[in-house]
Amino acid sequence: MQKTTHNPVMAWAVTLTAALFFLYEFIQLTMPNMINSELRQAFDLDAEQVGVLISMYFWANMLCLFPAGNLLDRYSTKKLLIFAALLCTIGTFIFSTAQVYFCAALGRFIVGMGAAFCFLSCIRLASRWFPPTRMALVTGIVVTMAMIGGLVGQSPMLLLVKAVGWREAIFLDGILGIVVILIVLWLVQDRPPNSQDSIEADKHHLQSLGFFSGIKLVLTNPNNWLGGTYTTLLNLPVFLLGSSWGGVYLEQIHHLTRVQSSYAADMLFVGVIFGSPAFGWFSDHIGRRCLPMMIGAVLSLIAMMVLMYAPDLSLTSLMFLFFLIGFVTSSQVLSYPAIAELNPIALTGTALSIASVLIMGSGVVALPLFGKLLELNWDHTKVGGAAIYSLHDFNTALWIIPIAFIIGLVISFLIRETYCESQV
Repeated sequence: MQKTTHNPVMAWAVTLTAALFFLYEFIQLTMPNMINSELRQAFDLDAEQVGVLISMYFWANMLCLFPAGNLLDRYSTKKLLIFAALLCTIGTFIFSTAQVYFCAALGRFIVGMGAAFCFLSCIRLASRWFPPTRMALVTGIVVTMAMIGGLVGQSPMLLLVKAVGWREAIFLDGILGIVVILIVLWLVQDRPPNSQDSIEADKHHLQSLGFFSGIKLVLTNPNNWLGGTYTTLLNLPVFLLGSSWGGVYLEQIHHLTRVQSSYAADMLFVGVIFGSPAFGWFSDHIGRRCLPMMIGAVLSLIAMMVLMYAPDLSLTSLMFLFFLIGFVTSSQVLSYPAIAELNPIALTGTALSIASVLIMGSGVVALPLFGKLLELNWDHTKVGGAAIYSLHDFNTALWIIPIAFIIGLVISFLIRETYCESQV
């Protein structure tokens, strides 16, 4: 890790400005949850098809993340961040005006391409502006920013959709992207002032490693794959309940109104907003990464089973459970500082891109799989053209999540403990 800057205010300003793009990206990621029905009706889609449409974001993200990590290790983070934000904004405008399925999928794909840079950029900048002992907390706050975006993509997006229509709401979202680009252009700096020595050290390290040797070093480090898989598995509720099917589940199974379901879905992101810095602080405080990850996996499994099988849950109970699931699955953020501490500083972006590829890959697999499982025993009941699913249908699909948490718990025992210090 780089030495900390003498200007902590500037360090936070740079990191949080980069995280503003992460916030914007999470609006793009989660808003399909609130326009799921509109998408199915506008393009005449079934559950599996809408899952494929939403997964276009994840396909693009997964394909671009590893190249993005390599680029961020070698070129200006600020310039790449602006380029990525431009891609996301263009893709959002295409999606808002699409009249056919192909154009809608193309828009989502372009947004996903730009999104490949958002989180990696934040951590790349943070690793240059903060010391290792602050990285879990900083990572938690960066993820908190993203979850605020996820929150905006829920109830506020639904209210905007109701007020102006889904296409117009997404068009306005594209204008917000332009604002984000201007703020990044104004505030982000690649490194602290007077850091020429660290620039030269990174260049020398990359040259000494060699391009292909550096990639090989990252790809053959089992901790990168273990940490990425842990985060992937613990992150599934955000993709499945937060960004895609949570609203439909709450409306059809728990008989909430659309507005009430958006409030409950919001609480998943509120939970992550509080849980990410809490787990980050706890990890830094006790000087351990793996123990909090174990605790998070166990508590996540318990909370998910209660949601699936507790009878007659009230709106308040559902809001609490969604909050709790978001809070305890936030232990996923700890794999990022762990991976950074288990790889050379010059390869931080490349190493973290492996975790991010796995996370986005889970969206490619999990969303269509969830839709397929949902329709496995569906009796083809429709009301107003929209499919109606039973509790059994949803629980069959939701079992993906508890199984993921159990595997995540096993993995947390296999990751090498760093004790919050660089091991390379």
